[in-house]
Amino acid sequence: MVKNLSNIVVLETNIFVSALMFGGKPGQVMELASQKVFSVVTSPVLLGELVETLSKKFDFDTLHLRLAEKKIKQLTRVVQPTTEINVVRDTSDNRVLETAVEGKAQYIVTGDSDLLDLKQYKNITILTVTEFLRVLEGK
Repeated sequence: MVKNLSNIVVLETNIFVSALMFGGKPGQVMELASQKVFSVVTSPVLLGELVETLSKKFDFDTLHLRLAEKKIKQLTRVVQPTTEINVVRDTSDNRVLETAVEGKAQYIVTGDSDLLDLKQYKNITILTVTEFLRVLEGK
């Protein structure tokens, strides 16, 4: 049984890509987001990264890129970060943290080891997909 959380979550680009391309646990997380079990926040930068990844790594054409972007936008609230963060070496990871702070997220769900090594940033817990599913299940 999955608890309905009023939590706000940032799903990093790799989670969306895995959900869209392969399903599995990232797909489960995306499905729970569509059921409003939790709220998802993103930013224009993260959406751009998603579109770029789908285009370059998976050869999505313009139509499929627009459909994927539309699907993600329907699941998320887009925020524009106003604070620059420079805590991890990869600048794209810092953009994830900025989105989480601006969106007042409680969780970041990622497969990125640099972010996962942080474990926590301010009041934001950084988890893998599996760990986040356990939180949702109340284990």
